[in-house]
Amino acid sequence: MAPKDGIKILGTGSSVPNFEIHNDDFSKFIDTDDTWITERTGIKTRRFIIEGESSLTLCLDACEKAIAQAGICKEDIGLVIVGTCTADYITPSMACLLQGAMELPEKILAFDLNAACSGFLYSLNAAHLILKSMPNKYALVVGVEVLSRVLDYTDRSSCILFGDGAGAAVVAPCDERPFVFDSGSIGGAESLNIPMTYQVDNPFTKKAPDTHQQVVNINGNEVYRFVQDAFPKSAVEVFKKAQIEPSDIDHYICHQANLRILVASAKKLGVSLDKFFVNIDKYGNTSAASVAIALDELDKSGELKRGQKIILAGFGGGLTYGTAYMIW
Repeated sequence: MAPKDGIKILGTGSSVPNFEIHNDDFSKFIDTDDTWITERTGIKTRRFIIEGESSLTLCLDACEKAIAQAGICKEDIGLVIVGTCTADYITPSMACLLQGAMELPEKILAFDLNAACSGFLYSLNAAHLILKSMPNKYALVVGVEVLSRVLDYTDRSSCILFGDGAGAAVVAPCDERPFVFDSGSIGGAESLNIPMTYQVDNPFTKKAPDTHQQVVNINGNEVYRFVQDAFPKSAVEVFKKAQIEPSDIDHYICHQANLRILVASAKKLGVSLDKFFVNIDKYGNTSAASVAIALDELDKSGELKRGQKIILAGFGGGLTYGTAYMIW
C-alpha cells in the first residue's frame, strides 16, 4: 500500500502575459515558419512579458488565484517556495518579494529553488518535507519563468521553444493522501545552460569581465535523448513505490517541453495519450512554470475530479527529473 504521509493541493492558479507570439512572427527575422516549428515541437503560440510585467507580477496573479480557490487566510501561510531560474533579481529571492508584496506573515520560511524545468516538482517535494514540521500551516508553491529575457533571437533552434508564465498551488499536509516522489540528476552544463555574466572590472584580478551573452544554450538532441529515458524510468519507480500500475492513473500532467516527448512517453508507459494533458501548443516551454500552469488549466477545465490519481512530472535543465504521484 502506498504511504499516506502526504499532502493535498487545495487551490491552483496561473498567469501568462497578454502578448501572444505566433510561429510566423519568428519568420520576420529568422529562417523558420509555422509548419517547421509545429512539426518539430507541437508549439503554435507562446506568451512574452512586455512593459509593466515581470516575474513578480505573474507570480502575484497566480498566487492570488490559488489562495482564493483554496479559501484560506494568508496569515496561515508558513512556507513559500518559488521554482525559477529567471528571477527578477539574483537577490532578494522571488519568494521574499512575494512575501512582501502579498503582506504575508513575517514569521515565514521563504526561498527560491532552481531546478529549471523540474523546479515546480522539486519545490512541491520540498514543501512536503518541510510541512511535516509545521502541520498547522499552508505552503505556497510556485513555478515562474520569464525566459524571453534570456533567448538568443538569432538561434532558431532555441528561441522558438520558450515562453513566459507562472503557476501556483496552495498545499497542506494531509495524512490521508499519498505523496510518492522520485527524482534524479546527471548534472552538467554541456547540454543546457544559461551562463551567469559578471560585468564588473575587478581591480584585484587580471581576469577580464565576462563578455559572453546570458542566453539559453541548448543541445536539443542530447536533452531529448535524456528526457525520453528519464521520465518513463522515473515514473516506473513511482509506480513501484506506490504499488500501482500506469493504467491506474487518471491524468498525467507533465512538463510541456515537446509534444513528441509526451507521445513517446505515453507509448513507453503503455497508456493512451488521451491521459496526458497538453497545452504546449498555447504556451511553449515555460520551464519551472510548465507543470503548475498545466495543473491549473486541467483543474479549471472541470476534468480533474477529487479522488482521481495523478502523476506530475518535470524534466530538463540540470539535467534533472522529478515525478510525483498524488490523489487529487
